Amino acid sequence: MRISKIAATSLAVVAATAAVSLVPAAAGARPGAAGTVVGVEALSAAATLPGSARAERLIYRSTTAGDQPTTTSAAVYFPSGTAPEGGWPVIAWAHGTVGLGDDCAYSVAGPAAVERDWAYLGTWLDQGYAVVAADYAGLGGPGEHPYLNGIVEAHNVVDAVHAATAQYPDLSNKWAVVGQSQGGGAAVFTARYATEFGGPTLDYRGAVGTGVPAYIEDVIQLLGPGMPPIALSSHLSAYVLYILNGLRTTFPDLDIESLLTDSGRTWVDRAATACIGPLGDELAAAEPSVGSMFTRPLSSIPDLHGLLSRYMGLPESGYDRPLLLAQGLRDTDVVTPETLRFAAVLEANRQPATLRTYPTDHDATVNASLPDSLPFVRGLFA
Repeated sequence: MRISKIAATSLAVVAATAAVSLVPAAAGARPGAAGTVVGVEALSAAATLPGSARAERLIYRSTTAGDQPTTTSAAVYFPSGTAPEGGWPVIAWAHGTVGLGDDCAYSVAGPAAVERDWAYLGTWLDQGYAVVAADYAGLGGPGEHPYLNGIVEAHNVVDAVHAATAQYPDLSNKWAVVGQSQGGGAAVFTARYATEFGGPTLDYRGAVGTGVPAYIEDVIQLLGPGMPPIALSSHLSAYVLYILNGLRTTFPDLDIESLLTDSGRTWVDRAATACIGPLGDELAAAEPSVGSMFTRPLSSIPDLHGLLSRYMGLPESGYDRPLLLAQGLRDTDVVTPETLRFAAVLEANRQPATLRTYPTDHDATVNASLPDSLPFVRGLFA
């Protein structure tokens, strides 16, 4: 762990500890149990959704890589007006890639795509939903973020809803999850495990995933020194570096560094503390080829594809509530044909999934999907 990360984590823990005296634990909660509120803080202006009547940062207990307990955080936004009978229905927002450093956390720095996400979340707020936006483990809290570890992200999202509904009496226990990009994958994992992880106190209704990264494990296994010496787009290169960080956080015994050149280790270490915007700018200026970062292929790891599938492979069955997949056909941030393939697999497996496509790129699909997402989610709560 790097010194800057230790310092940031210490500050986060001190802040959370200081807040405990201000916030009582939820009634009946077991000390340290996942979903237990540890503290409440004010949100920064950058992380406050415009138009929210009330906005706060929750610190709560959850789970990280290796099924280990951790502390993480979430932003909570309330709509205007008086809560309906039973409380505001909850939209759990699973955000896209912001980076891996503590200062990148959604509840600290706000979304990476500010205009896009504020317009999207503002629409849900205007429709009378409260929004609970989990940071994911290792972002703004102790430890490293296991990027694209779907089980961890599902725990973090569900535990954020547990924490918020326990903390705020005017929130309903009825909830759905929506997510984009990294968060699209997190929403899909959450859809698969929400009922199991949520238990009897939450009433999970369904999910929307936009720009979902499907079968990334099939692409990642090809990384190595034999790749053509071409520079990927800065965002794609950043995703690769974040995935390598996620692998070494989730599987430290793999010794990912032993597969890398000096340049590769430098870039992976830089990505461990960098937000997506600055890292993308640095990669655009340097234009490193991915192949130049490796001394050996990633496939030299035994049972690599199985390991990757268990880590990031989207579940192909077991969904007990409706799932809407919304995909832009001009999306090059994810492998669009693989996302369409995933939807076809769900259909073949008779899962309760619906696919909608749009003539849009990765970013534009988020708000383009609203004419389908809004009535879909409204129906879930009907």
